[in-house]
Amino acid sequence: MKAVPQSRYWVFFSLAILGCSADLATKSGVFQWLGMPGGPTWWLWDGVIGCQTSLNEGALFGMGQGMVVVFAALSVVAALAILWWLFVAGAASDLLLTIALGSITAGILGNLYDRLGFPSLQWNFANALHDKGDPVFAVRDWILVMIGNWPWPNFNIADSMLVCGAGLLLWHAFHSEQAPEQPQVPRELPANASQDQPVTR
Repeated sequence: MKAVPQSRYWVFFSLAILGCSADLATKSGVFQWLGMPGGPTWWLWDGVIGCQTSLNEGALFGMGQGMVVVFAALSVVAALAILWWLFVAGAASDLLLTIALGSITAGILGNLYDRLGFPSLQWNFANALHDKGDPVFAVRDWILVMIGNWPWPNFNIADSMLVCGAGLLLWHAFHSEQAPEQPQVPRELPANASQDQPVTR
């Protein structure tokens, strides 16, 4: 187990708390401004990037719709595993790894908050998964990006933190420096030394 510098705790928890706070604040503000899904879209750059509210009952990019409980449980397990890896196994001795996992934890916490239903929203429409007026256990997304005529799945700050953290992990995995093994070279005797030691009587 490697010793973890005190500064790593500050780096990790600052990233996790500030990133999660930014995510929750922006989601709350945009949903109060634009309302529930089906409302207007506000364009920062017309037809390219803007704000549009949506609710995601799946994972990143809308995968696994309806599996909210599963993803919430996996989020808790992932957060606990990250804490163990960093501060028990000692991975926090690596600064880049600490930054990457702090970003991922911020994303996990921001979306977990929504999946647990803490925003206290109610569905304003019915579908196969819920009725109108049911409590919402879904992630609030609000960033809309258009790729030509195709809308990229709406996302939020938490999703961005998850993707950035995962990218840093990949970069770290391929660029982490490993100390090369030093070949053992047999010690050479001085040029004037005899190979045979004199026998003392």
